[in-house]
Amino acid sequence: MSEIKIVAASIVNFLKQQLEGDGLNSDSRESVEVGVQCIETAFELSPQELAQGVDLLQLVRQQRNHVASGRAEAEKLKNEGNEFMKAERFREAFDKYSKAIEIDPRNAVYFSNRAAAHFKLGEHEMAIADCMAALALQPDYGKAHGRLGLALTALDRHREARAAFARAAQLEPENESYRENLRLADERLSQRGERGPLDLGGLLQNPALLNMATEMLSDPNMQNLISGLMTNTNATAGTGGMNALLEAGQALAQHMQAANPDLVEQLRRQVRPPGQGDNQPPSQ
Repeated sequence: MSEIKIVAASIVNFLKQQLEGDGLNSDSRESVEVGVQCIETAFELSPQELAQGVDLLQLVRQQRNHVASGRAEAEKLKNEGNEFMKAERFREAFDKYSKAIEIDPRNAVYFSNRAAAHFKLGEHEMAIADCMAALALQPDYGKAHGRLGLALTALDRHREARAAFARAAQLEPENESYRENLRLADERLSQRGERGPLDLGGLLQNPALLNMATEMLSDPNMQNLISGLMTNTNATAGTGGMNALLEAGQALAQHMQAANPDLVEQLRRQVRPPGQGDNQPPSQ
């Protein structure tokens, strides 16, 4: 008996099991009966061949139990790996994480944890590969972005590291270590006479900047200024319109400087081109 006939017989047997129960209404029961007849006829199934079909429902249950058992074992291996990491037994931790990945290769945490073991073993390229695997499975995994940044930093790939730290900080804005690593990456780029890209996403999510924007929009003077600009948009192509825009920009800058000078200095550091002043160590 061919494998195709075994599958067909198994489907027929499953459908007949459903007909024996009371879970189908009359319309559904009629449809299933027609389906059984069609399959038996199409595959020319004899009673002897039907007897060789497998129990599909039991097979599915066994598979689900096997998967659940495998995941539990993978989680146990991960926890053992975590304990080895705490004990600084990094090679043994790596082995545990690798076994967990073999059982459940769709779990981003296992790849990220193995990346940490690679990093501690000085295997930075392998750490990067595992971080990328974790992020392919879970793109918004902040810890994997952070560990990617550390591995890239170890290889002096500071521009890529900065991007990884920036993404980690964006995903977990309360994590102080990500913000500190981002600051250090900017410092290293400045020491090389480079400047990291302007992080518009981070700026727009900066609580201080959001608070300042809210205060400015509630200021009657700023409301009048914005209203005046909106009513004179047709004149912006001329000299008068340009002067109005310049005046508005100056007023905004003055308001921001008065409201939060530290934030203004932070913005200046992000947008100004690198120069001699950028090579100086940051103020303590």
